[in-house]
Amino acid sequence: MNTKWLAPIPPYLAVWAGLFLFQSAWFSLIGFHAAILLALAIARPNIPIKILFQSKHPKWILASVLLCGLSGVGLYFLWDVFGIANDLPAQLQSVGLTSSSWPALIAYFSLVNPFIEEYFWRAYLGSDRRGFYIGDVIFSGYHALVLINKVQFFSIIFVLVCITFIGWFWRQTWRKDDGLLAAVLGHMAADFIILVCVMLQVRAG
Repeated sequence: MNTKWLAPIPPYLAVWAGLFLFQSAWFSLIGFHAAILLALAIARPNIPIKILFQSKHPKWILASVLLCGLSGVGLYFLWDVFGIANDLPAQLQSVGLTSSSWPALIAYFSLVNPFIEEYFWRAYLGSDRRGFYIGDVIFSGYHALVLINKVQFFSIIFVLVCITFIGWFWRQTWRKDDGLLAAVLGHMAADFIILVCVMLQVRAG
């Protein structure tokens, strides 16, 4: 057994503990990142950090940003289709996401999270396979913990399928581009636009 596949367990546990045990979105997010960084510190992968800033083909950056940016736009216009829980604002406030905390969350999640996740999921746990790869599913899976009780069951399945595809797509951009900049910027676009969409919908509701 390849022991590196034990590395996703602590990040999963951190997300679960933050949301369901400590009921803190910030604990969940910081714990998630701390668990990833600890796993990387233990593994010490021989992968230079500079790959996060490398791209040989701007077309992959453009494709990644446009595709991932559309996810937030789609969420905004299909909000009612996803069966979002009526008490979503109360749920978010219960984990510390108040009106005043949204800007800090959006800034941190959009500017920091993509670099940490892409190095972990794509560089360390990634693969140059063109087809199906279990790592894409594992990357997608922890998002289900965030969505529980917030959207309908079938919406969770749909989102997980979409995120699995995005994980596959980001692996392909890395394989073709010899760098992760396209994945990082696409990830950044998705995180920013989705969170802004949720913030606007919550404030409007």
